[in-house]
Amino acid sequence: MDRGLITNPKDLERMTHELESLERRISTLEDEELEVMARLEDVQRDLDSVAAELAEVDEKLAALTASRDEKAAAIDAQLVDVEAQRGPSVEGLPADLLGLYDKLRAQKGGVGAAELRQRRCTGCQLGIDNAELAVIRSLPADTVVRCEECSRILVRTAESGL
Repeated sequence: MDRGLITNPKDLERMTHELESLERRISTLEDEELEVMARLEDVQRDLDSVAAELAEVDEKLAALTASRDEKAAAIDAQLVDVEAQRGPSVEGLPADLLGLYDKLRAQKGGVGAAELRQRRCTGCQLGIDNAELAVIRSLPADTVVRCEECSRILVRTAESGL
């Protein structure tokens, strides 16, 4: 077209329209490309922000995990100490009482005996009615008493309210 080789005016007009159409299409595609690049930059910035936040959370998680592990080790050490102290405490107890306590302890989440305090079982936190308290009061001190609600062994003390 620029060299003047096309002499037919209709062909020239069609080619001119085609060039204008292609230039508009190129312009539209360039605008879309700029929009996509801008969105990509925004998303990349968001991704960087989330990645930094994730790294921070991972650091906190690592610190909390280490703290948990230290505390678990301390609890395990205390458990070993308590179990070592338990040995002399259970000497002289009747085997059937010790067996009952161990069975209840396994069933009740580690608590086989509970203190009877102010007319209440500290194992299930339920109050004991007056009739039951009268029965407990009349029993000898060495008799094993159990809570009617939770079946734990009740330990009578001066604060029992008997």
